[in-house]
Amino acid sequence: MDSSLIIGAFLGVVIVGYLLFIRSQDLPTPEPVSPFKYLDERRASIYESLRDLQFEYRVDKLSDADYQTTKLELQKELARVMAEVDRIKAELGTGSTVVAPPPPPVPAQKNVCPACGAKFEKALKFCGECGKPMGASV
Repeated sequence: MDSSLIIGAFLGVVIVGYLLFIRSQDLPTPEPVSPFKYLDERRASIYESLRDLQFEYRVDKLSDADYQTTKLELQKELARVMAEVDRIKAELGTGSTVVAPPPPPVPAQKNVCPACGAKFEKALKFCGECGKPMGASV
């Protein structure tokens, strides 16, 4: 017999033996599959379709009626996806999906830098402390 055939057969037996004796505890644990993964991907796809639709409408590739019809269909699909996300969250008990309203905007004070809070006697175009724009037209 040819020695390369014997070596090849020996290596084949060793490889098969190695593969058969891998223990399950030696394998890495797989990452848990998120129940939201598909829905997140679908939501992102719908948002991308809406952006593309708006672009095509702005460059006059779609009529107003086609744009409105397609936009409404995509918005309905998005609503279904978001309802499914809410349903799964309720089943898992991850809390409500109601987001607290953002705090009311703080009125800008005169001659105060909105970035660092430094106060100045007169209105400046740029902050004397941090150098960021203050919005005053001098």
